[in-house]
Amino acid sequence: MVFDLLERLFNRNKTGSATVAKDRLKMVLAVDRTEIAPQTIEQIRKEILDVIVRYFEIDENEKFDVTLERERGSTAIIANVPIRRIRPEHI
Repeated sequence: MVFDLLERLFNRNKTGSATVAKDRLKMVLAVDRTEIAPQTIEQIRKEILDVIVRYFEIDENEKFDVTLERERGSTAIIANVPIRRIRPEHI
């Protein structure tokens, strides 16, 4: 799946299995509460990364993360992307 591929490519920091399990559980709960299909979440992740890579050079040694956070009845998509610099053609 795309999500697993992105995790393998961009999650090169060593994290404990408990942390990984906790993060996955948070994502599962957020997806469940928003009633968004897991395939849709994976597609959103891929498309966000595609857009960011068009404009920025990203640090592939760092973790790329997109999460859903629910607070006070609304849900937010949070993208944490390690950016090295803007691509020269967009300056």
